[in-house]
Amino acid sequence: FFTGVRTTRIYCRPVCQVRPAKSANVVFFPTAAAAERAGFRPCLRCRPETAPGSPAWRGTATTVARGMRLIQTGFLDRASVDELAHKLGIGPRHLLRLFLRHAGATPIEIAATRRVQVAKRLIDDTAMPLSAIAFAAGFGSVRRFNDAFRAIYGRPPSSFRRTVRAPTKQGVADQHRPTGRTSR
Repeated sequence: FFTGVRTTRIYCRPVCQVRPAKSANVVFFPTAAAAERAGFRPCLRCRPETAPGSPAWRGTATTVARGMRLIQTGFLDRASVDELAHKLGIGPRHLLRLFLRHAGATPIEIAATRRVQVAKRLIDDTAMPLSAIAFAAGFGSVRRFNDAFRAIYGRPPSSFRRTVRAPTKQGVADQHRPTGRTSR
């Protein structure tokens, strides 16, 4: 059901966070369509005209989710944050605010983390040279790759290759061997 306020001609969901109206001014409707037919307009806060779970109902979280999908496909490896914001239909400053609110990090930080994770996976699973891994993961140079890797893991990428992987002839690790002694 939906509640409508006679004085403002606005209808809301029962869970809307706005201050409740006087009970004498409240009218109830079984559907949003019935409220609109009676001349009421939807509340801009709880958005009763949208279905729960729809992109319009989820609001800015949908925009951030679209941005995250683009970043995961490597969009920021070939474009700027301004271009990402333009593709999402918002301004760069608003994009930054939304990402900080919903993801807890900026788009650049999320893209950098993705690049390091892709590189780590390539180090673990392939016999590619580290310079090829740097460019395959989206880094512009081997130096940036090494700096980012050290910032995240505290050691250079070459140390992971020496201690973690046992390469095979095909170039893919088929088994990971422990580097130290096992305790009983």
